[in-house]
Formats: sequence, structure tokens, C-alpha cells
Amino acid sequence: MIRTRKDLKRFIQTDSQTITGSNMFVKWITRSDDYLPALLVKCLRKYEFYLNQKRSIFNIIPYLWCWWNFRRLRVKTGIMLFPNTIDEGLHLVHPGFRRIGIFSHIGKNCTILPNVLIGRKEPREKADVYIGNNCYISTGVTILGPVIIGNNVTIGAGAVVTKDIPDNCIVGGVPAKILKYKE
Repeated sequence: MIRTRKDLKRFIQTDSQTITGSNMFVKWITRSDDYLPALLVKCLRKYEFYLNQKRSIFNIIPYLWCWWNFRRLRVKTGIMLFPNTIDEGLHLVHPGFRRIGIFSHIGKNCTILPNVLIGRKEPREKADVYIGNNCYISTGVTILGPVIIGNNVTIGAGAVVTKDIPDNCIVGGVPAKILKYKE
């Protein structure tokens, strides 16, 4: 959770280090695919910072600006993220549909490709989804909670995860099965 400016700076720096390539200005000039998702993540971090602050007359304008900009970028990129659900080091590769529910808890240094849905099996069910650190979620993955996914997990394209996954493995298929353990 981002509470201080020091935390905000650390989160933004860690998120920008996961993005390979040149700086944001060069990405903007060259119309790079990962410019808008990187901008969305940066805006998400600023929005989280102002959201977690005590409301005062001095921070209501920056809060409203970050809220408006964050909502605008969510619509523009098709990426539905919620504040305070994702830890530092998030990497969204290109724009495209991603729906990460408010009940999700995603660890550090995770990569999420397009067409990923993190949802619930039942509409009214309390279904928290916990995803560990250093996870790679490939294209077309559906994760239906309640589920716990361990650290260093790679989820293959098109997988449907409905059961818990241990640490250090590669999963794939419908429903997702462990294909291989990482060494």
C-alpha cells in the first residue's frame, strides 16, 4: 500500500524498471505498444497514493485529477485495474482487455498479458484471488476464485485456473493442470 511519497517513488521506479526499452518520452514519440499501459500503471500508483491519504483541502484537487485521469486511461486501454490490489513491479505488455477484480491480491514483479480475466466462480461468492510474486500470466488466461497461486508460477495461454497452484511450477490447460515444476 502506498502511504508516503517515498513509497510512491519506490513503486513508480520499480514499475518502470520492469518495462524494457527506452524511457517514456521515446515510447510516446515512437507510439510504442507499451506506452499507454505504462502510463496507466504510473497513474494507478499516483491515484493509490492520493486515495490512501487523509482528505484535506490541499490534496483534493490532485486526488480528483488522478481519479479522472486513471478512469480515462482505463477506458482508453481496455485494462480494468483497481487501486490497492497490485504490489510493485507490475508489467502490462500491451493494451488489450484485462479485468482484474477488486478482490484480487497480486504480488511483486508480475507480468500480465492481454485477455486476462480474474473473477469469481459464483456472482455473490466471497472469492479472494491471491497471486504470488514473480508470476507470469499469459494471454487468454481466466482465473476464477477463490484460489491461491504461489510464487514463480507461469500460467500458459488460454488456461482456466479454478484450483490452488503451488510455488515454482508451469500450468496450462482447461482446467489448468501442473505441466512442469521449475528448478
